Amino acid sequence: MEHAAELELFKAPETTASRDQGAFRTNFNFPGRNRPGHEDHGYGPLSTVVESFMDPGTLIPMHQHRNEEIVSWVPAGVMRHDDGEGNRLVTDPETLLIMNAGRGFSHSEETAADDPPLRMLQIFVRPHSLDLDPGIQHEPLPDPVANEWRRVFAPAGTDHPLTVRNAVYCFDLRLDAGESVALPDGRRTAAAATDSQDWDVYFYVFEGEIEAADTTFARAESGLWTGGETPTLTATEDAVVVAFRLDPDAPITRRGTIGR
Repeated sequence: MEHAAELELFKAPETTASRDQGAFRTNFNFPGRNRPGHEDHGYGPLSTVVESFMDPGTLIPMHQHRNEEIVSWVPAGVMRHDDGEGNRLVTDPETLLIMNAGRGFSHSEETAADDPPLRMLQIFVRPHSLDLDPGIQHEPLPDPVANEWRRVFAPAGTDHPLTVRNAVYCFDLRLDAGESVALPDGRRTAAAATDSQDWDVYFYVFEGEIEAADTTFARAESGLWTGGETPTLTATEDAVVVAFRLDPDAPITRRGTIGR
């Protein structure tokens, strides 16, 4: 008689790796730290998930990134981007910005004095190879549907308008209190149905509170699922969750400016 594989779900509390620069504040979440004994602060191609706060009227001057894919996910407010390529872009809840830094890409970030306070995630993905061609993507996102996962970005070469150059899918979810949804995996998510069944999922609670496998995950806490039956997330209060389905064994580079 076959027995179901034991559920492997690892929780990390709110990070203490923070940097306060006054009007610009960052909290660094390292997915690899969820798993006991894991030697890498990242987890496969997903290096770091940075929760960033910018007050109105704040400028982060022009600076360069290399050998990393930087995704700006802005659920509220606006982030204003400028770069050396003539792009002046506004990222908000309806759009997503991805900088494929490759061998080098410079940009600045800014909030106008009359903008609302900004709280966003900046997601650092390790590319599969060094010194790829740099580029930028700035595209509209589909409207979110309550209690359903929305695919935010996908690996390059897939049928999706926003991509990163390694084996990571990103989804977000607005989950109403009392509602339940399984984590996005190949068995239950058509968008990822061609993936290997042993890909893992890291998730981050951006807002609210959820329960999974009799464990509570509050705002700014995270989970890493590495095996067993797919966990179901149940919102104990209205919640916003971001999840990353990824290949932990994908080839990676470790020479990113921030996301090493």
